[in-house]
This record gives sequence, C-alpha cells and structure tokens, in this order.
Amino acid sequence: MRRYYLILMFLLCIPILSWGQSSAQDYVREQQDSVQKLSKFQQLKQGVTKRINDKLNEPYDTTRDKRYWWRAMKHGKINFKDSTMGYPKFLMFCYKTYVWGDKAFNSYDSAYVTSTGKNWKLMLKSDNWVDSYIGHPYKDVNVIMNSNLVSNIGVSLSFMAVSLGYSVSISNLLHGGKVSNKVDFSFTCARFTADAFYWENQNKINVIYTDKNVDDERHKFRQSGISRKAMGLTAYYFFNNRRYAQAAAYCFSKYQKRSAGSWLAGISLQHYDVKVDAEQLAEEAHAYIPEGSEPPRILYNDYCVLLGYAYNWVLGRKWLLNITLTPYLGYRYNILPNPGEKKGDLSLNLRGRIGIVYNHKQYFMGIQGYADHHRYKSNNGNLVNSLLDFSVMGGIRF
Repeated sequence: MRRYYLILMFLLCIPILSWGQSSAQDYVREQQDSVQKLSKFQQLKQGVTKRINDKLNEPYDTTRDKRYWWRAMKHGKINFKDSTMGYPKFLMFCYKTYVWGDKAFNSYDSAYVTSTGKNWKLMLKSDNWVDSYIGHPYKDVNVIMNSNLVSNIGVSLSFMAVSLGYSVSISNLLHGGKVSNKVDFSFTCARFTADAFYWENQNKINVIYTDKNVDDERHKFRQSGISRKAMGLTAYYFFNNRRYAQAAAYCFSKYQKRSAGSWLAGISLQHYDVKVDAEQLAEEAHAYIPEGSEPPRILYNDYCVLLGYAYNWVLGRKWLLNITLTPYLGYRYNILPNPGEKKGDLSLNLRGRIGIVYNHKQYFMGIQGYADHHRYKSNNGNLVNSLLDFSVMGGIRF
C-alpha cells in the first residue's frame, strides 16, 4: 500500500511542477515576438555588427611579408609596435611623427586632466547673438545700434583635435533669404589652440541717434540695408598646459578632474566689414548724416597680439565652469580711410568667454557666452563694435 501511495503522490505532483512553465512552442513564440519588437534600426545595427565581426574574425594569410600589415589592418589586427608587420617607411614615419606630436603637444598631468576615450564628437547647437555699435560716427552725433537677436541652429563634427561647425539663421530656413550664417574651425591640443571663423549678418538694426547740434533728443527707428561681415584667426599658447585643458570647456574632448588655470598668449588676425546701402536708409537717418558726407563705412584689418588668463573650476564630478579673458592690442589697417585720415591706427580690443559643461558618460551639454569688443577710431569720431553671443549645445562622443 505504501508503494501505491508514493506512486499516487508522484502523479499528483507532476501537474503542479509543470504549472507556469512554458511549452516549447510557447518559448519559440516568445522568441519570435522579441525579435519582432526590435526596431528596424536595431535589426540593421545587429546585422552590420555581425558582418563586421565575421569579417574581422575570418582567417587570413599571416605570412610576415611586405603586405602583411595590409591584410592585418583589414582584420583589425594592426599593431604599430610590432616591428615584423612590414609597414612602408612613409607610414611608419607618419606614425612616429604622430606619437611624437601627441607626446610633445597633447600630454597632461593625469591627476588634473584625462581623456574622454572617444575620438569623434557630434554636436547640435542653438546659437543666439547680436552685433552692436556704440559711439560717435560724426562729430556731436551719438549713436547706439543693436541688431535684432539672431537665432541660428547648427551642427558641429569633431575628430580628435579638429572641429568644423556651421550654423544658419532659423529665419533663413523658414522664410528663405540670407539673414545670417556662421562657419567655424578649430584645432585644440594641450599646448595651444587655433580657431578660425566667418560670420555675416544682414538682420535689421535698432538705431538710437542723438544730435547735440539739433535738439539733443533721442530718436529711435529700425534700419535695414546694413550688411556686416567678419572673419578671423586666433591662436594662443597655454603656459600651464600640463594641468589646464581648454578642450574640456569648449571642445568636450577632455575631462578636467581638478580645478586649474593658465596664462595664455598668442595672436589675433581679423577682417571687419560694415557696409550701408544708402538707398535703403530710413528718412530719419539722412537727417543725422552731415551734408556732403557718405553713410559711415567700417572696413579694416586687425593684426594683434593678446595676453590673457583662463581658469577651469571643477564643480562636482560632472560639472565644469570656465572663464577666459583676453585683452589684445596691435595695428589696425583702415582699408577705406576717409579723406585726410591715416590708414594705420592703434587697435585696442577685449574678448571674454564663459562656458558651463555637464558630462554624462558619452553625452555632454554646454552653455557658452562670448563677447568680442573692438574700438574703431577715425578723424570724424569713434565707435566700439561688439559681438555678443549666447549658445546652448548638446552632443555625443563616439
């Protein structure tokens, strides 16, 4: 009886043990459902990854001849430290030059600065800016001119130390025309940075005129037909380049681990062009132009040296604040001087930058402010022309 009792208990336990377990068909169906849930992009990514891995892992001829380096490179087995790879002399020269340059110009104190471990960066940017002109274009005439706020949207792609970006006015995209655009290029390493830019703005300008010879009252109006263009190249050297990383604040290619600053010195070359279309001048503007005079024209080249200071504050593990201030002075060449005016003059300028960075794994976000002030002097008067810029950006390292 005891034996029959055990057999009966075993038969009763089988349904209990199997309850809640998926059948083979259910398991296959679940697997199919999980595959269907994958997006087309994920399926494509898996397929491409599989093909790459298959290609890298397939067998190849490992004979150590002059072509071995090429076969190894196609299978991801490149190794410049292996002297038996059979590299061409020019390729080895390029590699050794890169190693020397990386060590000489891009080495940091690891206690202060570390690499992000990624070579590529893709960034989207919202760029909001105005250009401003304040001063005395004519004797006894005061003027304040500020452009309408220009909102650009742009993209920037970086590889290692090199970055190229372009942005265009949202108004251009929505309504056509050519209001404003910007192009910028930069090269940044530990010891120095160099950046080139071009921007143009044809947005309307808000004008406030005061003529002390007439009524000494302010008159406000909006003016079109004033085109502004500028291009330039700036390069400077960091004296504390082992501990301070400009790239951490503005290129997002390094991590600043401990707060540090650096003096910097360099050169700045700029071309500035402000042209007024007399046919589009508002009636109010003609009243403030002296009889027999043309509308003011600003066209000059600047050749300057700069000296400044920059500092990175590390705020916790993921936040960074930078402030950079660079006064610069030199020689200004007036391309179209007024009659009796000197072509050459002293150039006295000031530039400031502020940047806030947030890092999260391979992602980053930044807020940047930029101000560039130029003093322009002529026989009739003088102006301070400025560019004020505020940008918000975000991107990914890969």
